[in-house]
Parts: sequence; structure tokens; C-alpha cells
Amino acid sequence: MRIGLLGTGPWAGLVHAPALAAHPDVEFAGVWGRRPEAAKTLAAAHGVPAHQAVDDLLADVDAVAIALPPDVQAEYAVRAAAAGKHLLLDKPVASTVDAARAVEDAAAAAGVASVVFFTVRFGGAQGDWIDEQAERGGWFTAHCHWIGSVFTTDSPYAASPWRQQKGALWDVGPHALSVLLPVLGDVERVVAAPGPGDTAHLILRHEGGASSTVTLSLTAPPEASALGAGAELRGTAGVTRLPDRDGPPTAAYGRALDALLAAAATGAPHPCDVRFGRRVVEVLAQAEEQLLR
Repeated sequence: MRIGLLGTGPWAGLVHAPALAAHPDVEFAGVWGRRPEAAKTLAAAHGVPAHQAVDDLLADVDAVAIALPPDVQAEYAVRAAAAGKHLLLDKPVASTVDAARAVEDAAAAAGVASVVFFTVRFGGAQGDWIDEQAERGGWFTAHCHWIGSVFTTDSPYAASPWRQQKGALWDVGPHALSVLLPVLGDVERVVAAPGPGDTAHLILRHEGGASSTVTLSLTAPPEASALGAGAELRGTAGVTRLPDRDGPPTAAYGRALDALLAAAATGAPHPCDVRFGRRVVEVLAQAEEQLLR
């Protein structure tokens, strides 16, 4: 499958492009970016063409991998789907519910496959753990924490305008939801409260009666973010915790590419398709509405 990359930021350079170049069943077909010089630099690093116009890239590929801010991603995902291109999206798929629904509708209308890259869901042992707990069932409650120091250290992502605007809820909140929803079921009710900086605390009521709590932050002091991310489930099977990551993000992205190839070949939707991505955006928007009151 010929796949083109839309986006030239740090995540595109560190994860998307290397994974596309390394995948044995993918032809990395080119790069387009809103900054032409950055697109040329990234394309040259992998020996692929840099496209001046996005329509030129779309005409030359079977699918697109998108590494753009969520509000921009939604616009170009709709455009790519309308051109008949399969979609490998990043989380969150959009920054508003309406935009997420537009991407979902465009993909459905065009009959293209879609996969949303949630790092944990495609994370080897972590993804296997999520599948195992979903099959086991009987969970009573859960807690997730995604606590980082992006805005309190010299992180390459600290200058990201959309992260500055949307904060931890929209950046790392999707990771927590990608763990909780497959295991505990869809969210029926959200209660959200703000903490220091961009910290957000969520209480979720899930279908079937289980509940979960989530703590999210990108403004924690470095000393407070040592444990990073984690999830714990409690239920009739006892207590179990999300295993540590067992590989780099590029390996997880390679599995997401595998999922897109399979969905495109079989027509069977992947559990992390744009419909799931849209549902995650809906939950985030409900929480954000409460945080902004």
C-alpha cells in the first residue's frame, strides 16, 4: 500500500515517518506539510518526495497517515476520504464533536478504512492486556493516571499551540479512554473538575454500572511525573495493572499500520476506527464543558 504522510512536526519526524519507512508492506510515498521547507527536510531524510500541494500527494497514494493538530487533521481527513484514501489518524481525531462526526461521515460515505493511533492500544503487551481484561469482564472500578511534565520541562511538544489550548484533557485523555472504554464499556456520565495548571480529574460512569476515575496533567513538576502513566482495574478477578510499555512508539505505529492494511483488505472495521475516535471526542467534549464552567 502506498501511504503519504501529512504533517512535519516532532511526532511526525520521530514516529510516523520512521515507521512508514520501515514497514515491509508499505511504500512510503511522500510528505506534505503546511511548512514546505520542513516537508522537504523530512522527505529528504527518508528518500521520498515532498509534495507542494496536498492534492498532488492524494493523487499518488492509496492512504494517508496524518500527523497534524486535531482541528487541522479533521479538515484534511475529510478531504482525503472524499478522494478515496484510507485513513491512519492520530488522536484525538478532531477538536470538536462536529468535526469528528464529519470525518466519520466522510469515511463512511467513501467506504474507506480508518484506524486511529492510540499508542497504548497498539502497544504490544499493553494492547494484549486491554484485550484480555475486556474478555475477562467482571470489573467493578478502575483508575487511570496520565501525568507528565510537558509544560514544566524542555519538551519538544511544549510549544504546540493546540496542546497549550487544549491541555492534558485532549492530549493524554484519549489514551486513558482508549484503555477504559474497551474494558468497562461506553461512558454514560462524566463528572469533571479542574486541578492545578491543566490538570483534570474525571469520574466516569460506564454502561453496566462500573465506574472509573482519571487524573490527567501535562503541568506536573518533574518529580511528580516519575511514574508517568498507569491504569488499575479491580473486580471479580482481583486487581490488575496495565503493564509497562515494552517497545518504542514506532513499533506501536507499525501495528497500527498492520491494522489499517487488514481493514482495507477485508473491509472489516477495526475497533480503533474513526467511529471509536469520534466517541472519544464526544466524551472529551463533555468533560471540557464542565471544566470551562
